[in-house]
Amino acid sequence: MTVVSVVTPSGKGGKDVELPDEIFAAKVNIPLIHQVVVAQEAAARQGSHATKTRGMVSGGGRKPYRQKGTGRARQGSLRAPQFAGGGTAHGPVPRSYVQRTPKKMKAAALRGALSDRASNGRLAVVSGFVEGEQPSTAAALAVLRSAVGEARARLSASVLVVVNADDVLTRKSLRNAQGVRVLPTGQLNTRDVLVSDYVVFTQTALSEFVAHGTGAELVEVPAKAKAPAKEKPAAAAKPAAADKPAETEKPAAAAKPAAKAKDAPAKDAPAKDAPAKDAPARARAAKAPARPKPAAKASDKPEDKQ
Repeated sequence: MTVVSVVTPSGKGGKDVELPDEIFAAKVNIPLIHQVVVAQEAAARQGSHATKTRGMVSGGGRKPYRQKGTGRARQGSLRAPQFAGGGTAHGPVPRSYVQRTPKKMKAAALRGALSDRASNGRLAVVSGFVEGEQPSTAAALAVLRSAVGEARARLSASVLVVVNADDVLTRKSLRNAQGVRVLPTGQLNTRDVLVSDYVVFTQTALSEFVAHGTGAELVEVPAKAKAPAKEKPAAAAKPAAADKPAETEKPAAAAKPAAKAKDAPAKDAPAKDAPAKDAPARARAAKAPARPKPAAKASDKPEDKQ
């Protein structure tokens, strides 16, 4: 569900409310919305257009001139359609342009339009527009600008404000505001939602609209409680718990070098056997007579000093 913060007239943060998915997260069927809007605009036509035929126009009872002998085309009345001031042939007549649209189609189109505004962040909820019992356009516009995120003094976007039928204070406060349209929940329709850039509900009107559409009450979300500061040491205690497995693993790590130390003599064993193999060669070298050193040459002797 989509959660929306409630804007208060005092500017303080209000509670959050959950928008039910059945209404504000429905499928957007554009052809259905087009059909419903066309039918709604057609039903708004008066259909009172009418024209007078040659039988309704006064005058023209006498034949303008004789049938033959004038050289002109024969005429029977000056109020025929081809004469100025005459009647209209095949002109519009009063009719009704009402198109029958099933209630379920209207409801589905409205849900789709509201879902489109909610998904694009163009739907807001306020607890009220005016504090007190006296209407105030300036105070109501300040709350409205805060709800739609408008920083300018004059609204640059059109806004649809939905209130309950008994909220006379809000209607009086916003009835002269430029670009603002106020509707009760019973008159909320698809066309007014689409022609408005933002849709703003009062919390009372939203509860009434949700109860009528889904039969459930509006759910308020409490503010999230901040984590207490005392819980921070609990996070520091985690390394102590992590050290316990390390203590048990230390003997296992120390055992590996011991195993290697045992295997080391086995590898060095061939080195001890090597002297035993070379013993006969050493004995032969000991029995062989020593070779005399060659005498030094006379030329190599140093000259006696005189």
